[in-house]
Amino acid sequence: MGKAIRSFSLFTAGVAAGVLLMEPGAAQQNSNPGLRLNHVGIYARDFDESMRFYTQVMGFREAFTIRDPEGKPTLAYLQITRDTFLELAPANAQRPAGLSHIGIWPTDLSAAVATLRARGVKVDDPRTGATRTSITNVIDPNGVRLELLDFLAGSLPRKAMDDWK
Repeated sequence: MGKAIRSFSLFTAGVAAGVLLMEPGAAQQNSNPGLRLNHVGIYARDFDESMRFYTQVMGFREAFTIRDPEGKPTLAYLQITRDTFLELAPANAQRPAGLSHIGIWPTDLSAAVATLRARGVKVDDPRTGATRTSITNVIDPNGVRLELLDFLAGSLPRKAMDDWK
């Protein structure tokens, strides 16, 4: 249960950060390049138990799951609101259980990358990810990975958002 509470606490912190990002104050409006929280990624020690917890206990809707050729899940998006998700992936030796990243959705990915680079942040050129989104990463001073993303036509998260009811 302590692991679930830790995961939920990390998720809640991510949501709180997203609220701050989505509702910039007057001082932030010119310094925040249209950033919004889209998802929080968690590496799950027990993927099936985590899926059960977040869908049956928390009530999040499974938007989609990506599976490897053997049918094992490699990634699941659980939808909380139209534009907010929890991303679950199985933990392993290279990816220990816990916070994986925070997904940030800029209004304009290219402009956000340019703004961050102008501020001295190392940002790789965006690439297309497994969910058919354009993504790049920034590492914050604490070592937390911030995934900046844009939804390409036909991307899995975009489809889930468009299908939200």
